[in-house]
Amino acid sequence: MRTCLRTMVAILFCLAAQPAVAFAQDHDGRGTPAIATDHGRDKRVFNLSLNEGERLSVLFATPASPRGTIVMLPGGAGDIGLGHDGRIRHGDNFVVRTRELWNRRGYAVLIPDTSDHANLRGHRASSAYARVVGGLVALARQQGSGPVFLLGTSQGTIAAVNGAAHAPAGSIAGVVLTESVSVMGGSRETVFSASPQDIGVPVLVVANRDDRCNVAPPTAARQIAAAMTASRDVQVLMVAGGITRSKRECGSLTPHGYFGIEDQVINAICNWLDTHA
Repeated sequence: MRTCLRTMVAILFCLAAQPAVAFAQDHDGRGTPAIATDHGRDKRVFNLSLNEGERLSVLFATPASPRGTIVMLPGGAGDIGLGHDGRIRHGDNFVVRTRELWNRRGYAVLIPDTSDHANLRGHRASSAYARVVGGLVALARQQGSGPVFLLGTSQGTIAAVNGAAHAPAGSIAGVVLTESVSVMGGSRETVFSASPQDIGVPVLVVANRDDRCNVAPPTAARQIAAAMTASRDVQVLMVAGGITRSKRECGSLTPHGYFGIEDQVINAICNWLDTHA
């Protein structure tokens, strides 16, 4: 495994991280990057310092008056290709491509990349990656944009469960799991590998009846919810529908990624967030 991935699993966040660059389509009169404002939204990239001098790029996008912040944990390998200018090369994942929709519903989003394109498969349930998520939560809280939630999709649900299980009391308001990986596959880890029994905050488990991904069967949603034995507030949300534009059943542009029903799913999740914000 490359050095950057060893760095990721021995990560130590610098909680006083500063924005790497604030970006926009336009520039100010001096030709320097300006903070982007789009109907009350602004966006910026933060560089979080890791040990051995490595850095993790994180996109922060927020409406003018956010109700809260969602730390978004993408699926797949986790590599979204975030540039210093805020451009994203791999933007199909559900929690990445919908970032403006969450802003329109009043929530800021914090989306991490991986360090030097590292592959997170098989590492999200580790204690070291729990510290990665903890650093992201700390950064979100520093922005002063309301309560912080974790939201993971597909392989990212493993990171969300792990982060929530190790979150200090009062640091997060809840966790949302969408199309959770509950069957062992190539990553050799599932949400059950990440100590779901230690989560004490409210949990929403979302599952699409039309999801055909072999490692994220919708029928496992209630089993996942039942594993959250320390939480007094666990709900299951079943949705249906979606369009297939991918050759892979676990691809982002399928019912597994809520492709074609994004508004419906986001509205339902935000209704739950609103009651816990």
